[in-house]
Parts: sequence; C-alpha cells; structure tokens
Amino acid sequence: MGSFKIPSIPPTTNKTIRFPNDVVEAVEKAIQGENCTFSAFVIAAVRAALDDLEQAE
Repeated sequence: MGSFKIPSIPPTTNKTIRFPNDVVEAVEKAIQGENCTFSAFVIAAVRAALDDLEQAE
C-alpha cells in the first residue's frame, strides 16, 4: 500500500487580468456542475499551453 502524503498548497501570487466576456462565460459554462473553480481552470489551461509550447520547441 502506498504512503499517503498530505498535499501542501503551493505559494501563489495574485495577478489581476482582464478576460473578454465571452471567455469568462465559456469557462463558467465549462465548469458548471464540476468541482472546479475559475482559477483552477485557468491555471490548468495555462499549464497545458506552456507544455504545448515547450513540446513545440
């Protein structure tokens, strides 16, 4: 049986960014009924984009 480790919350920095209204609406629609916050969705999307960029190099 694997050992359980209590996850730690990574350090964060607040950034104020502006999204076009249609993007906000699309994200909110995508996460509706899911156990996901707007911030978590955006972080996952940015990480995926960064991975894509890294693989393209």
